[in-house]
Amino acid sequence: MKKQLLTFVMLLISVVAFSQDRPKLVVGIVVDQMRWDYLYRYYEEYESGGFRRLMDEGFNCENCMINYIPSVTGIGHSSAFTGSVPSIHGIAGNSFLLNGKTVNCVADPSVTTVGSDTNAGQYSPRNLLVTTIGDELKTATNWQSKVIGVSYKNRAAILPAGHSADAAYWFDSKALRFITSTYYMQQLPEWVNKYNRNIKKLPVEEIQYSPYGNEIVVGMARAAVENEKLGQRGQTDMLTVSFSCTDMVGHKYGTHHEKTHEQYVNLDRQLADFFSFLDKEVGKGQYLVFLTADHGGSNGILQNQEHRIPAGGFFVDREEPALNAALCKVFNTEEKLTKSIMNYQVVLDHEAIARAGIEECKVRHAIVDHFNHHPMVQYCVDMENILNSSVPSLIREKMINGYNRERSGDIQIILKPAHYNVWKEIDGGTTHSAWNPYDCHIPFVLMGWGVSHGSTQAECHITDIAPTVCALIHVQAPNGCIGNPVIQVTK
Repeated sequence: MKKQLLTFVMLLISVVAFSQDRPKLVVGIVVDQMRWDYLYRYYEEYESGGFRRLMDEGFNCENCMINYIPSVTGIGHSSAFTGSVPSIHGIAGNSFLLNGKTVNCVADPSVTTVGSDTNAGQYSPRNLLVTTIGDELKTATNWQSKVIGVSYKNRAAILPAGHSADAAYWFDSKALRFITSTYYMQQLPEWVNKYNRNIKKLPVEEIQYSPYGNEIVVGMARAAVENEKLGQRGQTDMLTVSFSCTDMVGHKYGTHHEKTHEQYVNLDRQLADFFSFLDKEVGKGQYLVFLTADHGGSNGILQNQEHRIPAGGFFVDREEPALNAALCKVFNTEEKLTKSIMNYQVVLDHEAIARAGIEECKVRHAIVDHFNHHPMVQYCVDMENILNSSVPSLIREKMINGYNRERSGDIQIILKPAHYNVWKEIDGGTTHSAWNPYDCHIPFVLMGWGVSHGSTQAECHITDIAPTVCALIHVQAPNGCIGNPVIQVTK
């Protein structure tokens, strides 16, 4: 009897300790290509339960900046959940160099698709070199926590969830269903199959460029909470959710199009419903949610030009052959001395340079000289000689943080503000990846367990998101983390 009583007391103590130390559920939300100012552009149209609830009940870090380049999806999702930068975590772009070849950031030919007959599942987190919030949470709980990632895009589901995640699910746009890979499991849970049967078989563009694309992601997140009992098992769990269709709409239509407006007003309602669901399923105040973006987006070139703002398009498909022609002339060779221009970086062909018998340092110097005379280029820097470059310290730091010696290009190009890569022709859409505030100023709002209402204009960085969340839930920061907790949140 005494032994049973002691066991009950110890169990009661552990439950009390659990409730004091950590929330039942951590929910990390990323809105792809969400500029910080979208919190306010449509504020009057937002309902009380979505974005406005985050700001009215939660803590708003108003001046959160990305501290590396290029500011793109794969890196943003990695950095927010690892507290690290490409130089350390290894995700140097949506695509980057691996053993001399260009690869997708989450490509993994050693795994196969689970859930469809396509090859859309050959992905995993193996290219990520460090741990995530979820990895550290699982370690802290002796792997009793569940961690699940959900997104339309594969990289946006995989990278936030981390290496030891129980699952990551992304949308197969050919099969029109959520899938995963053999990295996580050998077959889909029945609840995922059931959810997939209810997805409308619409043309894929109708899914990507309408609110329905985000709707099926929210539905998948809800299904994961319900069926995996996330936050309801006596242990802290984590769910990462990334909304990709905002990015697709932004690229195609731009920052001020009605389609973009429609996306955010509808996403606000979807978030309101999701938070209401979590209130009932997990308990209001019992879960911690944070919302951020992987990057922002530039106002479109045509829009800027219409309003007399200097802007222009850098046509990569023209610039690369023009560069190689110039190098052939300078060095009197027929060898193509560069492989590509990728992520605003020139990738040298080291073997071709050696075959031509040219000193590589001279090739580097010639490329820098070529682009320093380009009317759209503000700076061009040899990354092996960056400390001797005349570049503002803010931009230099972002270049260094974004440069991975084994995976990045050799020469960094910085275009003038409002100038960016275009292909074929300039249209009404937009893109991102630069150092400028339009690409690097992102939202960071927290709400729920352990978070007091407030806001701050103190500068913080995307790399501060992970250590802030880890400090709140009392787990170690990820092993490549260079950020610091935002003390206004954690005090």
